[in-house]
Amino acid sequence: MLSIYPACFYKEKEGGYSVIFPVLGIATCGDTVEEAMTMAIDCLAGYLYDAKISGETVPEPPKMEDIDVDAEYDEYESAFVNMVTVDVDEYAKKHFEKAVKKTLTIPSWLNDLAVKEGVNFSQVLQNALKQQLNV
Repeated sequence: MLSIYPACFYKEKEGGYSVIFPVLGIATCGDTVEEAMTMAIDCLAGYLYDAKISGETVPEPPKMEDIDVDAEYDEYESAFVNMVTVDVDEYAKKHFEKAVKKTLTIPSWLNDLAVKEGVNFSQVLQNALKQQLNV
């Protein structure tokens, strides 16, 4: 599902861009406007993904025209408000849910039986860890 939040982009006097999501209270930056947008997407995705995992309620996105760019920050060369969009689930699959290889040891007889039954070892381990950790 696509999430859309307005962000204030500030061109800094000394160079680079700062990005603030007013309603979320999160911020990031980049050397160029393109890098700042990339970082804004990452920042928004990380915030929303973390909120989803921890069960936190996320504020509704305000309308872009309701954002006062001057209310957030006042030490900049220029500023604009832009909508930042991200599909959090898709972004998480690429960036946050990267698989990690683990080596484990089990008794040979258990391995043989599981292989014979066509057990997916990775799925069993993931399910067991989720149950153990209550996630």
